[in-house]
Amino acid sequence: MTLVVFTGLCGLLAAPGHIHPVLAFTAILCIALGAGAAGALNQWVEADTDALMKRTASRPLPAGRMERQSALHFGVGLSCFSVILLGLATNWVAAAILAVSILYYVIVYTVWLKPRTAQNIVIGGAAGAFPPVIGWAAVTGDVSALPIALFCLIFFWTPPHFWALSLFVRTDYAKAGIPMLPVVAGELATRRQIWAYTAIMAVAAFAPVLLRLTGVVYGTVALAATGLFAYYAFRVLRSRQSDPALMKAERRLFGYSVLYLFIMFAAVVADRWVAA
Repeated sequence: MTLVVFTGLCGLLAAPGHIHPVLAFTAILCIALGAGAAGALNQWVEADTDALMKRTASRPLPAGRMERQSALHFGVGLSCFSVILLGLATNWVAAAILAVSILYYVIVYTVWLKPRTAQNIVIGGAAGAFPPVIGWAAVTGDVSALPIALFCLIFFWTPPHFWALSLFVRTDYAKAGIPMLPVVAGELATRRQIWAYTAIMAVAAFAPVLLRLTGVVYGTVALAATGLFAYYAFRVLRSRQSDPALMKAERRLFGYSVLYLFIMFAAVVADRWVAA
């Protein structure tokens, strides 16, 4: 959620043009509300599955602190409210993208992909890549090359980020019958996929520079931050640790991957402001 709000804010701040501070705050609030609504609906769909996994068993529904029907009403109501408010406060292009992101996360990822394929994170990663596009569109009313490049960065960042997590919580996924990559294909295949997608992500990270959408500030930060990401991913590739409790390289990559996205998007905003 923090990354959703931050990347949405960076998309808004990097966009050309001007938006009133109150409307800017409203736009970011709507992105947060939409993400929260999607999360609520995700937990409504997966309440029984969450009860089987240690890391999710304490959520409100499996723990019995909230009724499923209440969660459904809350999620649907908050979804509609966030989309309508964003449309009225900014424009309907941004609102439409927010609506698509919520539906994509709930229907395409949660309902369709997650219980059926080990590629759920790859295809479903688009859901978390929409916020900077929404923030940009809230200011401009359209979508151009830079927000698309930022979308691609998050899209290709998602597999190594999430598969690093899935390596040390794979027993939870196996218990719940969710076909995450380590459960279906094994640890070695997952480590290789992490490395492969890190390489693709690196290309996406430098795309804004190669396309001359950003300048030297972003390029310098991207070189250093992506290089460190690749180093941690390589450590995961070389690791043969099978005990989740001892997977230091995997935990380190997962932790750094969150910081990485904060760094990269902050660099986009700094670069745009320097250029201005």
